[in-house]
Amino acid sequence: MSAPEVDPLQRHRQSYARLLAAKSGVSTQHQKVIDAFATVPREEFLGPSPWQMFSGFGYVDSVSDPALLYQDALVSLKPEAHLNNGQPSLHMASLAVLAITEGETIVHVGAGTGYYTAILATLTGPSGRVVAYEIDEDLAVRARANHSDYAQVELRHQSGTDGPLPECDVVYVNAGATAPLEVWTSALRPGGRLLFPLTPAQSAGYMLLVTRTAGGAFAAQFTSGAIFTPCIGARDDETGKRLSEAFARGSVAKVRSLRYNTTPDETCWFAGADWWLSTAPPTHP
Repeated sequence: MSAPEVDPLQRHRQSYARLLAAKSGVSTQHQKVIDAFATVPREEFLGPSPWQMFSGFGYVDSVSDPALLYQDALVSLKPEAHLNNGQPSLHMASLAVLAITEGETIVHVGAGTGYYTAILATLTGPSGRVVAYEIDEDLAVRARANHSDYAQVELRHQSGTDGPLPECDVVYVNAGATAPLEVWTSALRPGGRLLFPLTPAQSAGYMLLVTRTAGGAFAAQFTSGAIFTPCIGARDDETGKRLSEAFARGSVAKVRSLRYNTTPDETCWFAGADWWLSTAPPTHP
């Protein structure tokens, strides 16, 4: 009896997952996340070779060996639009923070061609659901084809900034916004989590984790630095400029809650048009 065929890239995926875990500080407490990165074949979501990879000094053309995709590097999805398959270590750290459990419903905004959508689907499992939004038509078509084997994934070619979104346990946004849109937080069930990049006009921003409490308030904390392509429909230039100043002041660790449609008080860390971040714990409306 012959031995089962072994995927020659599986060893590279396993090493890649261990590398990402070490780089992002993700421990075996989040083994499910590490295993998902060690399982989902990245090359199946990036289009045909050769690929363009970012080396730190620019893009390297004509990468044809799929084994080289298993490193912590950006891969171009649509060069003319400057759209990439994002930094794997940042996504591993983010998914560890979200602590997705089997059977949860996840909204993924900015799916690209679906690599991280497939990892989300792996984490929630066949009893869960992932509703993925991609505004770029070409990427959406590719993502829908890439998820043909994932029955729990629904790909929608539309903006993830327009509501209403499906009621869900997790909203994971992969494009930089200047505000925590209410269309995202209003979709969350009690205990639900929103994680998105709050990004300024220039330079890096931070991933902001927002958790809906049982009483309907929102706890908030910054988790890690982040740079993302802009989120169409979720940016305001003036707010972006003021965010640059706020991040330059530091003290992001003081943020503890998100408030909507109330007057900022002395605990305000930053205020947008109809929302603000507070250094005080969440209070129930």
